[in-house]
Amino acid sequence: MKIKEYIESGILEAYVLGSASEAETQELMYLKELHPQIQSALYDLEVDIERMAEYMAIKPPPDIWFKIENDISELVKRPAAEQLSVTSRPRKERGGRKKEYIDVDSKSSHMRVHKIWGWILIAIFILGKVFLGFAIFFYLENRQIKEEISNLKSELKQLKTEIKR
Repeated sequence: MKIKEYIESGILEAYVLGSASEAETQELMYLKELHPQIQSALYDLEVDIERMAEYMAIKPPPDIWFKIENDISELVKRPAAEQLSVTSRPRKERGGRKKEYIDVDSKSSHMRVHKIWGWILIAIFILGKVFLGFAIFFYLENRQIKEEISNLKSELKQLKTEIKR
């Protein structure tokens, strides 16, 4: 009768769920060796909890294993991974609300950007060169036109002086 009370006391459930104290765990291990009823009740409880966990488990999407495998192989191909230390600290925002920022300290001096930004920077560089070419062209054209205007003014002055004579 005492063994049945011990089994129904909830100590077995506490042990299986990991919330039993050290003394309760030692007592259970000792009694399990002495009484086969406790051992079979513990086994049945473990099987029941395992079935319940399998029943309530959420199955991952079928292609997740390939994504994980690809991510791991990509990590393996990279050179030694950078070590980051991440600390978060709350900061006050206007209105008294707290906003949390994450500080990331990295030993690497390189910054990673998305691939599209590389193409955008190349396009900006090329456009800059094109605009520089146009600026030089129009500067030279403007200088040439100013020279022609000054020549025409001097010719006009000469013609005016000749007409006056």
